[in-house]
Amino acid sequence: MTINIINKSAHALPNYETEASAGMDLRANIPEGMTLKPLERAIIKTGLFIELPVGYEAQVRPRSGLAAKNGVTVLNAPGTIDADYRGEIGVILVNLSSEPFLVENGERIAQLVIAKHERADWNEVVALSETHRGAAGFGSTGTK
Repeated sequence: MTINIINKSAHALPNYETEASAGMDLRANIPEGMTLKPLERAIIKTGLFIELPVGYEAQVRPRSGLAAKNGVTVLNAPGTIDADYRGEIGVILVNLSSEPFLVENGERIAQLVIAKHERADWNEVVALSETHRGAAGFGSTGTK
């Protein structure tokens, strides 16, 4: 699939790092480094604007290495970019560690996954079909 993109950043377009990668890395497009204090959050701009086809979304997801090594993640993961949004892509980063974290211009801060989605129509009923699980919720299927 081909997606229209405007790149106002100083960085190359997002790309897949390996042939089997699901996501493309998003880079910070900031004039100078920015320190996220412990538990602080900020919207980090990317300089990218996209035009998705209707029926698709772009999901902004954390980078696992950034989360595991530094405790920095995407706050509303996954963030959704709708097909009718034309503004700049921003990433809400949060520092969940006990140490300050420096976000530098050009740093890979998140992943972007393009996904097809469906639209649903509601069918209001008075009862739902029975299943073995029923209404058993969080943790009901066990841990092992």
